[in-house]
Amino acid sequence: MPSNEPDNEISVTVKRIRQELAHDKQQLKWRTPIGDRPEDWNSKLKLFSNSEQTSDFIVMMQRPIDLSAKSMKQWWDKRQESIERHMQQFVPERHKILGPELAAAHFILYRGGAVKFVNNPKWQRASEDGEFNLPNKFNATFKVEALRCDNMPLYYEGLENLRCLEHLKFLSFHNVKSFDDWCLDRISGSEFPRLEVLDISGTKVTAKGFSCLYRLGQLKLLIIDDPKQTLEMELSAAMLEASMPALKIVAANTIHSF
Repeated sequence: MPSNEPDNEISVTVKRIRQELAHDKQQLKWRTPIGDRPEDWNSKLKLFSNSEQTSDFIVMMQRPIDLSAKSMKQWWDKRQESIERHMQQFVPERHKILGPELAAAHFILYRGGAVKFVNNPKWQRASEDGEFNLPNKFNATFKVEALRCDNMPLYYEGLENLRCLEHLKFLSFHNVKSFDDWCLDRISGSEFPRLEVLDISGTKVTAKGFSCLYRLGQLKLLIIDDPKQTLEMELSAAMLEASMPALKIVAANTIHSF
């Protein structure tokens, strides 16, 4: 009969990680919020209160109620973005079970991207139903060589799922509208020792963001909208190429067909 020891080991590991996370959350909770203490008085309207009363919530409460179609659409879009940011957060359990290579592949394929593995010339994508054929446990034979995140609703929180990809050579964020200088900084520090091609065209990255790219020592090709878009961009691109002799910065219209 086949042994269930690996499955039992994973179950025990997941249970232990969950217990540690719960313990850490309890330790970080240094005081009981006002309104949750037994001696505090609470109105019945508390049912409609926001448990995350941040500065944005306070500002919202001070504004007059606007039920116009434009305002409701903005509220809905912001709510959907907040949900998506939460869903993209780094999950330690997933990386513990899958390893960084397969965890990154699952994350990108689930959101409509494409992945190419070492020794496999074909790009893998999810089907129209969102299905894809990848192992659901760690498998050392799967090494990510290339990732396409083009046109994906990808946020800063989700970039932490792309880490420690030792064989990654190609990475594209083409037309990822939420990708900015902060995102580029996170990517440059995510341990991609063999990354050679990086596409950040169609994003919000500015010339100021180039300063972090020195961490990608093997980078050979950087694709941006237009190296001569502004004087600041042209100067920053020239300085980056001077500091990294193997690097060439090209405009997106030389690579992509629009």
